Amino acid sequence: MEWLVIVLYGITLMIICLFSLGQFNLTWHYLKSRKDNVKESAALTEYPYVTIQLPVFNERYVVERLIDAVTKINYPKGKLEIQILDDSNDETIQIIEKKVSAYQANGWDIHQIRRPDRVGYKAGALAYGLKEAKGEFIAIFDADFVPNPEFLLRTLPKFNHGKVGMVQTKWSHLNTDYGWLTKIQAFWLDAHFTVEQKGREHAGSFINFNGTAGVWRKACIEDAGGWQYDTITEDLDLSYRAQLKGWKFVYREEIESPAELPILIPAVKSQQYRWNKGAAETARKTLGKVLTSNIGWKHKVRAAMHLLNSSVFLLLLIAAVLSIPMLYIKEYNPDLALVFDLGSIFIIGFLAMGFFYWVAAKATHPEYTLKYFLRNFPVFLAFSMGMALHNSVAVVEGYLGIKTPFVRTPKFNVNVKGDSWKGNIYLNNVLTPVTFMEGLLSVYFIYGIFSGFKLEDYGLMLFHAMLAIGFAYVFILSVKPMKHA
Repeated sequence: MEWLVIVLYGITLMIICLFSLGQFNLTWHYLKSRKDNVKESAALTEYPYVTIQLPVFNERYVVERLIDAVTKINYPKGKLEIQILDDSNDETIQIIEKKVSAYQANGWDIHQIRRPDRVGYKAGALAYGLKEAKGEFIAIFDADFVPNPEFLLRTLPKFNHGKVGMVQTKWSHLNTDYGWLTKIQAFWLDAHFTVEQKGREHAGSFINFNGTAGVWRKACIEDAGGWQYDTITEDLDLSYRAQLKGWKFVYREEIESPAELPILIPAVKSQQYRWNKGAAETARKTLGKVLTSNIGWKHKVRAAMHLLNSSVFLLLLIAAVLSIPMLYIKEYNPDLALVFDLGSIFIIGFLAMGFFYWVAAKATHPEYTLKYFLRNFPVFLAFSMGMALHNSVAVVEGYLGIKTPFVRTPKFNVNVKGDSWKGNIYLNNVLTPVTFMEGLLSVYFIYGIFSGFKLEDYGLMLFHAMLAIGFAYVFILSVKPMKHA
């Protein structure tokens, strides 16, 4: 049993380290891309017909803001169609009806499209709307976004080659400073929308549409097989199917699309659950096709690490749980000291991840990089560790093919500290077994700290402290909103 623990612990640390080195490779490519003098594409001389799709389900708090922002996009009204793909079953329906009537009276080609059922959730709504879409290009925005007026004028010139199938823009944040939870999310998302996306693009590897704030060539969607809903990350799924068909994707860090970050942990959890489970489902569906395709082996490695990236949470959870038994195995088996010392390879991975987030912080906050990094990186690490159980459940369900309903992320229309979210009818305040286990894991890792003192082995003390804090933080924030239910 001791050797089983040692081997499993070592394997998980090794794989985590490999994922971290993959992120280091993307960082290297990102830094090289920054040296390239990328010029803004020439202005449009012709205006192709564009359909803007707004998939909506029960968004009473933000749907008016979204519609108003889309109608402020600078583009010839005669070449623009707006589809509000409304699957709502609450008063959002009437809010949209009123807005659509007002804009139609002012000459807008805007329509509220309702399906007879909600089959396929967001993917089903996008596919339903695509059948009627007039546009050569399809722009998509989720309900929590506020598109920049210049969005189309800056993205459409990127389709300067017939094989460019999609252009993705960078998410920026309307409410970063609302609280620590929004700051943590911004810290992580900024790294994805700088180093990861740009790094993959520079390397010539596959990137992904992020579900919103991007533009598709309609022909690309159709050629790749259209929107499918056998995974809950239809965006990642279609991205890989399209690129395997030879379509090229473009990422533009300099074009920002503002959006609202979730302000409560139940909303963050629903979003993280969908992203991590969907990534595992897409890996299950697509990874074999990627590995047997004719793309280069380096691109296959990056694609595999991309599709399997959510597995890091499961590996982290396993390594964390085994780390306390490892303390005692090490204490009672001093002859295995060399084997345990090999665990220091984790430090290499930690340094690689630190560099990855440092570069991202420098890119997004050059005016106070060091202060921003030192204040946010440790908090982000602790929070990520605290989310490991919740996200691991999602990943396991995805790999096992366990189907669950699409879980939407509640929107709040809360932008500055002091704005109230109380009374939000979409917030799910259910205490789940996972939440209960998060509280127990916090106690377990406090015991790990105690064990370190008892055995006078302080090597994992910081690791266990961050785990204890992370799980306690997630547990407390999960329970706290119930007071206001």
